[in-house]
Amino acid sequence: MNSSPTIARQLEALRPQLLRYALMQLRNAAWAEDAVSETLLAALEKPQSFAGQSQLKTWLVGILKHKLVDQIRRNSREMSTTATSEDGVDLDELLFAADGHWRESPQDWGDPEQALRQLDFMRVLEACVEHLPGQQGRLFMMREWLELETEEICKELAITPTNLWVMLHRARLRLRDCLQMNWFDNKAVTTGNAS
Repeated sequence: MNSSPTIARQLEALRPQLLRYALMQLRNAAWAEDAVSETLLAALEKPQSFAGQSQLKTWLVGILKHKLVDQIRRNSREMSTTATSEDGVDLDELLFAADGHWRESPQDWGDPEQALRQLDFMRVLEACVEHLPGQQGRLFMMREWLELETEEICKELAITPTNLWVMLHRARLRLRDCLQMNWFDNKAVTTGNAS
């Protein structure tokens, strides 16, 4: 990496993408901002650890993943188990009337079974991605989960854009088949919809 002002500009340009990724993982804006700030600080403190063997964004996402885990651990310890709000007011009094009924009805949380099915689907999808052939799996992850641009992926993997699109198409076909076999067909069996 070059001079310090150049590094700072490059890092700042990537900040929105890193923040979007962190928000998807943490679902908390303050925690995501902390994780991204720690990531950028780590990159600024040790720019020599970026060997240039991958794209800057890929290197930063690698650092960010560790910071996200740290953030989850830190905040799970900081969460209070007491039933008082920050200003010391008893939460039971805030939430419930004297007769024990809700002061305000809570929002509908939706269908917990549906949420569980979505979680199960994500597990099956991740397993299908893991079973993609090496290069296909890697470029699919780079494109769809790390959201790298076509030219970044092509440069990193030393392939042409046409080759990239062909391989992505094949990866998507394999994923479709894997999901059909391991999710949709099994789902029909488990829900009693199979013939």
